[in-house]
Amino acid sequence: MGHADGLHRRSFGLAAGREGLRGAAGLEMRAMAVEFPVVHGHPNRLPFEGVLTLVDVASDKAPSGARGHRVVLTREAAEAALPSLMGMAVDYKAGWDGHDARQKCGIITAAEVDGQKLTVAGYLFARDFPEMEAKISCGVEEGAMGMSYELADAHVADMRAQVWTLTRATFTGAAILLREKAAYRSTSFRVKRPVVANRRLAVTR
Repeated sequence: MGHADGLHRRSFGLAAGREGLRGAAGLEMRAMAVEFPVVHGHPNRLPFEGVLTLVDVASDKAPSGARGHRVVLTREAAEAALPSLMGMAVDYKAGWDGHDARQKCGIITAAEVDGQKLTVAGYLFARDFPEMEAKISCGVEEGAMGMSYELADAHVADMRAQVWTLTRATFTGAAILLREKAAYRSTSFRVKRPVVANRRLAVTR
């Protein structure tokens, strides 16, 4: 998925306050969100949403920092780590092929584990990064953008295994990049623009 800093066997406790929701199919969802005041037309706050990663599914390729191993983030680990996603930054790299933690272009305000998808939402700093908004909005093919997580203090169940299973981790951020460059090719990213309803002008004669 992106890069995972400090992958090791030792683990650290995480404070995991979370809310549980049960769907119609009996599948439990875990979700967290930070409420921000609504400011209509804010020039520097562009809403986004995306699929950050998949849980209980092996990555399509090895993320950087995993020493060539594909990885599986367990659902339990993802749910426990949801609080660590709140307020973390999203970044991007020139070329849209990796991470650049110093190019922080937005913030994550909501996260949810729903089925096998870990989805996130938040805001991009559109005014501060006009070139980024232009690229995402009209410079790439529809559906071409994806996401990649950034981790620290990750616990690997068995470092001798061909596919590493991450049983605990702390999210430190995320990156926006081309889906084909992400460790999980099923991730996604899109900006959310307000829907303007068509209004018909009534004319009386």
